[in-house]
Amino acid sequence: MPLISKQKKEKISEQILYYLYSIFPNQIFTSEIAKELARDEEFIKLLLKNLEKKNLVIKIDKNPQGLKYSKRLRWRISNKAHDIYEKHQ
Repeated sequence: MPLISKQKKEKISEQILYYLYSIFPNQIFTSEIAKELARDEEFIKLLLKNLEKKNLVIKIDKNPQGLKYSKRLRWRISNKAHDIYEKHQ
């Protein structure tokens, strides 16, 4: 697989954040984000984990009944990032 520049990764991360902002407060699975952005699931998961380290997205690893997912993760934009987007709209 060819290497992707840091600049392009940042642009794709921005797309992820915008998509999560547009569906806020819904929580969406990694596979659905990858499908929406036409990207590989593992690549999107890597970018989401980097965004989580920056406190821009929140990982949800439990279903509504409180049971932990075995392989899937859902994501939503953090309140902090949502507020920043709100100010710029």
